[in-house]
Amino acid sequence: MRRSVVRLLSTRRHWSSIEVKDEVKQGLKRNAVVALESTIITHGLPWPENLKTAQSVEEIIRAKGIVPATIAILDGKLKVGLTNEELVRVAQAKKAKKTSTQNLAAVIVESRLDSEIIGGTTVAGTLLACRIVGIDIFATGGIGGVHAGGEHTMDISADLIELGRSSGIAVVCAGCK
Repeated sequence: MRRSVVRLLSTRRHWSSIEVKDEVKQGLKRNAVVALESTIITHGLPWPENLKTAQSVEEIIRAKGIVPATIAILDGKLKVGLTNEELVRVAQAKKAKKTSTQNLAAVIVESRLDSEIIGGTTVAGTLLACRIVGIDIFATGGIGGVHAGGEHTMDISADLIELGRSSGIAVVCAGCK
């Protein structure tokens, strides 16, 4: 499934489903972009702390001369880099969907049909976006892991699977859950 999503979104006719902010495009030319996931905003922190935290992280990255690229799904597009207005929409989303590799394409379509649906990308979903647009550094609070009893249930986070498929992308985080 994941490979078909990468192939689908990477083809020229589906570029309309991906929107890379101009600031991010310029940063990619300098190899100076850090990707940020958005599930922490949609699902991890309450309003207004989620917005304040997201804005603060972006400011810290910008202060170092690097371009932050918060990644989310809005208005039927996988957006790589958000405006402040879009960041506010993500933070206030009432119909937020946790978006990983398994449901990324479906959430893009759903958000095209209902503008209130916002896709907060998980680590796996963000890594997929990084691979598509060529971002090679990604910062996050933590990555998913293997859940208790995983050796019997195979309850393994998609984050770990996508990390294994995403060679060449440095993931900076506090650790594994």
